[in-house]
Amino acid sequence: MIDTLGPLFLLLMVVCAVAALSVKELLSAVTIFGAFSFFSAAFFVVQDALDVAFTEAAVGAVITTVFFVCAIKRTTGRSV
Repeated sequence: MIDTLGPLFLLLMVVCAVAALSVKELLSAVTIFGAFSFFSAAFFVVQDALDVAFTEAAVGAVITTVFFVCAIKRTTGRSV
């Protein structure tokens, strides 16, 4: 079971990367990027790299996503 989870998470990461590049809305891309970080953290857990997984979950899935959403909300809808 564990042997199939690694390639599954890698496949989900590739799907998220392609989806994030193909969507038109920035907020959708950031949400998909957050899912990519979550799958990356899950992949590190499967590989028994718990410290790296915790860091990826905290920084990649939470902090970076919040920063991107705040930046999008502050810049969208204004004309120069």
